[in-house]
Amino acid sequence: MDLLLRGASLIDGTGAPARLADVGVEGGRVVAVRDPGVLSPDDAAETVDLGGLTLAPGFIDVHTHYDAQILWDPDLTPSSWHGVTSVVMGNCGFGVAPTRPEHRDVIVRTLENVEGMSMEALEAGIDWCFETFPEYLTAIDARPKRLNVGAFLGHTPLRLFVTGGEERAATPAELDAMREVVREALEAGALGFSTSRQPAHQGAFGRPVPSRFAETDEVHALAAVLGELGKGVLQVSIGPGLFVDQFSDMATRYGIPVTWTALVARADKPGAALRTVERGAALPGEVYPQIACRPIVMQIGMADPTPLAEIDEWKDVLALPRAEREGLYRDGSWRDRARENTLKAWAHRWPKTSVEETNAHADAVGVPLDRLAEERGTTPFDLMLDLALSDGMATRFRIVLDNDGDEEVGRLLADDRTLLGLSDAGAHATQLCDACYSTHLLGHWVRERGAISLETAVWRLTGHPHRAFRIRERGLVQEGFHADLVAFDPATIGTTPVERVHDQPGGTDRLVVRSTGVAHLWVNGTAVRAGGVDLPGVAPGRLLRS
Repeated sequence: MDLLLRGASLIDGTGAPARLADVGVEGGRVVAVRDPGVLSPDDAAETVDLGGLTLAPGFIDVHTHYDAQILWDPDLTPSSWHGVTSVVMGNCGFGVAPTRPEHRDVIVRTLENVEGMSMEALEAGIDWCFETFPEYLTAIDARPKRLNVGAFLGHTPLRLFVTGGEERAATPAELDAMREVVREALEAGALGFSTSRQPAHQGAFGRPVPSRFAETDEVHALAAVLGELGKGVLQVSIGPGLFVDQFSDMATRYGIPVTWTALVARADKPGAALRTVERGAALPGEVYPQIACRPIVMQIGMADPTPLAEIDEWKDVLALPRAEREGLYRDGSWRDRARENTLKAWAHRWPKTSVEETNAHADAVGVPLDRLAEERGTTPFDLMLDLALSDGMATRFRIVLDNDGDEEVGRLLADDRTLLGLSDAGAHATQLCDACYSTHLLGHWVRERGAISLETAVWRLTGHPHRAFRIRERGLVQEGFHADLVAFDPATIGTTPVERVHDQPGGTDRLVVRSTGVAHLWVNGTAVRAGGVDLPGVAPGRLLRS
């Protein structure tokens, strides 16, 4: 054996009870799982004592947006700090391939507006060494990387590639061309196809993202390719014409797994998420609603008001370059048009919105914006803009967007008809950091709340995504499986407070959260973390192909 791991409490990812076991690794795979003492250190090149720790499969994050970041960050931080060994990117219909040279600016501006990515980081960090999706996979495959990476083909770059971005239904010839690109991507190794009809997804220049111009028949025709090839997952960001009934229809008609985002629990609508689970579960087909285990909380500045894109008047803002948005906020006529709709649409959010970071308004930090506005004789809408304008647009607001129904989140986590995801790692980097969802789950929901068992939580992070996403030979500690493994201390695993760092291309900033209690991490049998410290210069990750 190359490696012998001894003395751990093993949770193998199947949901089975923890047990004491030793694990042998050779050639990057698990070759032996035995009772303690059966495997001899004399038969191993290296032995690691894991006494007092839990050994589990490396975590699989099925909902990331690392499509651009992988091109400049081989470590895929912060996911690699939180026990994650495999990530799936290209969710919600977005990505960077296929992309023709003339569409690169549109792709960058789409990721800026929809996924809150820094345009400066994207322009400085993306190496456009590809056009087609197979070429993109080849580029990712060739790059050194700390973690395993798989990718969906996104509907938005696909439509740009074939239709040139025209805002209309596809012609029959264009649909045939798109189907061929999907087929080519799946045969090259794409894990599936993703799309979005989410009304809040406003892309380049404040326009709806290209996938929103596709008719539902187009989505069906593209999903059918997955069924014809017998491979791949359909991932959908919900919107008009695409919800639980349609997901059931596509899953059964084409014989494919479908996963959709996002199923959130709202404090002002108790029980609604669980009723949606029941409604979907009563229908046939393999369909997985994705849930989050953390409240979806964003820190936004008025220079990048991404969450407000769901309101029509704010599309005018996103259509402008960042430097010109301040002028629109000073325009009384725009305010008059936007005020009523913004106040109404965000009525449930104003009590959960407050100043988080500021250079000029220390007295406002932490005070709910609705209360502060009442005290100052104005509206939360006007106050938010005035605070930003008087601070040179530097003030950032903390906004609880969704998933704040705490008790219901706990019940969703205990319901195996839902799939844990929604980390959005790689996206909204200046606004949130939920790449720590795995350590938050194990620390908050298991140890502190006791909402689910440690075995169930590990299954949520490993065996369940392995099955739902067809991640071959990963996600379980079984002989023959790849040795993606994490050893952690269940008594201390958790997260640190969020912090803002400036480590992106061009010196741009992002929010990060670090982990506690993650002692060791192996990817394909190679240690990438030991003694709670990341090891430098290691890149054993591989491209995950369908």
